[in-house]
Amino acid sequence: MDPRPASEPPLTSLSHGGGCGCKIAPGVLAEMLRGTKGLPVPPELLVGIETADDAAVYRLSDDLALVATTDFFMPVVDDPFDFGRIAAANALSDVYAMGGRPILALALVGMPLGVLSPETIARVLAGGASVCAEAGIPVAGGHSIDSVEPIYGLVALGLVHPDRVRTNAGARAGDALVLGKPIGVGVLSAALRRGRLDEAGYRAMIATTTRLNRPGPELAALEGVHAITDVTGFGLAGHALGMARGAGVDVLLDWGAVPLLPGVAALAAEGVVTGASARNWAGYGAEAVLPDGFPDAARALLADPQTSGGLLVACAPGAVGEALAAFARHGHRGAVVGRVAEAQGAPRLRVA
Repeated sequence: MDPRPASEPPLTSLSHGGGCGCKIAPGVLAEMLRGTKGLPVPPELLVGIETADDAAVYRLSDDLALVATTDFFMPVVDDPFDFGRIAAANALSDVYAMGGRPILALALVGMPLGVLSPETIARVLAGGASVCAEAGIPVAGGHSIDSVEPIYGLVALGLVHPDRVRTNAGARAGDALVLGKPIGVGVLSAALRRGRLDEAGYRAMIATTTRLNRPGPELAALEGVHAITDVTGFGLAGHALGMARGAGVDVLLDWGAVPLLPGVAALAAEGVVTGASARNWAGYGAEAVLPDGFPDAARALLADPQTSGGLLVACAPGAVGEALAAFARHGHRGAVVGRVAEAQGAPRLRVA
């Protein structure tokens, strides 16, 4: 789990947060972005910041568009190779979530030189490159700085046919919701920091966070798939709400159908959660409707920040079987976790 030299501090000890739990809280981010709205937008920009989607999409021609995104964060694990793998898979996920096929990446690197050895930093880069190789793309350049906290991620570029772009704003009333990965990564990372995560739990966390969301382009090619987003730092509740707001609908989650990573329910019940889950809920909880007596631990899991989480798909009921098959072809166990309904006033997340 941590093959660094004994003289070096654990990677997670050098950062105040880890993985997508580092994200700025939703309410604060919305305030920061307020001044960017209303600026001129070229007609070629098919997807920008309007609905807080996963990536930008720019039309190059009638049958080709560029998907552009970037993602980086501080260590969620101490093993440098695993840290690089997780960060790279997380960044590429945004391309897949738009229905795109990645074509190349650029590395973003900030490392505390003199604290971490060149060998350790090289292992981070190698981990990221290994995932890019798995995706069939090169790391074609990048930028590095001497930073107080270790930071790694990618600029990820991809291509997609303009007609196959799938945003977080296309959900329709009557759609089913399919989730491609179990949730609970934030809880497992909190357990790791507290020395509460066993080897099996660590392996489960690495397996889910390094699994590429490759079903994205296949899902986007299905006529019945109307919207796709990936579940990352704002948690399942936050990204489901993004889908609701974007389409002006209500999203109804069946909590009992939401798959959880092994052991996270018990850990959350014991209070092993991230501070980011509380910040997330403070930012959007007023837009969610929970049943009476809904447990605090379950609410924390709804808002649990997912690093390299799964794709959340809104599709016609008749396309559910095809969507689940697309997930299965790439080693994912998709699950139907809810549905989309006409909004009863302002868009809401409603949990049953």
